[in-house]
Amino acid sequence: MNRRVVFLDRATLKAKVRKPNGSEYKEYERTSEQEIVAKLSGVQVAITNKVPMRAATLQQLPELRMIAVAATGYDIVDVPYCKEHGIAVANIRKYAVHTVPEHAFAMILALRRNIIAYRADVENGEWNRCEQFCFFTHEIGDLYGSTLGIIGAGAIGQTMATIGRAFGMQVLFADYPSRKTAAGTFVPLPQVIAESDVISLHCPLIPATRNLIDLTAFRNMKRNALLINTARGGIVDEAALIQALDEGLIAGAGFDVLTVEPPRNGHPLLDVRRPNFILTPHVAWASTGAMQILADQLIDNIDMWSAGTPQNLVT
Repeated sequence: MNRRVVFLDRATLKAKVRKPNGSEYKEYERTSEQEIVAKLSGVQVAITNKVPMRAATLQQLPELRMIAVAATGYDIVDVPYCKEHGIAVANIRKYAVHTVPEHAFAMILALRRNIIAYRADVENGEWNRCEQFCFFTHEIGDLYGSTLGIIGAGAIGQTMATIGRAFGMQVLFADYPSRKTAAGTFVPLPQVIAESDVISLHCPLIPATRNLIDLTAFRNMKRNALLINTARGGIVDEAALIQALDEGLIAGAGFDVLTVEPPRNGHPLLDVRRPNFILTPHVAWASTGAMQILADQLIDNIDMWSAGTPQNLVT
């Protein structure tokens, strides 16, 4: 009998997804938490991007044998439960190794050179009224000679370092409590926070990294520092970020993630309207090429597991 495979939130992936080998395959554009059990009844493989798979739900799905996560982060899955009950969990690796760093550096450059503020001035007629060929209403900084602090030394963090060095930046990797292997030169997290002109987050959201950047961290940063988060919203205390921006503890921030997504009922960061803060809707990963790599690897993960040679398992 063919293995039944269901994609719970197909609308989150704008790419061609081939049918897994030897499977009965079904897609749903989106799935609420209340609909999960009904849609996965009698299903052996669930594909999810952001639909949570918690113990209370998994207990009602005795036939489920694999969860294929259509993302690198797998905090939406109750991994300990899956490990205890023999449910394989696979994630996506190295698909966004270029697109996320490019998005991060787009934010860094826009903030360091105050492009948003200058664009607003031009739109408001400041250039028209100027008595010389240019004007200097906002400070412009160079990346060359500055320090890039990277928290998270996986494939994306390493690409960030490569790009940073190409700009002539000194690169520091932060050593945080849950680090398993060393990649590059690590220094203590407090040193990265204190010495970096740009801090970019590329670590997973796990208990050790939740609210890793809090008000104390902001107070210890350089006043010209930029904070970039293209990882997960919960890594930064968002209330502390707003306070840091209001008090001038940092020069600016660029975020692609929030603790609650989508922010259907509003979110404090949506109300931060200032030229030194950029918020994008969790799209750093979503270049056309990266999404197709993700889609292909997603089905590869299922096919390899079905063949008895699993890859990219997190359990």
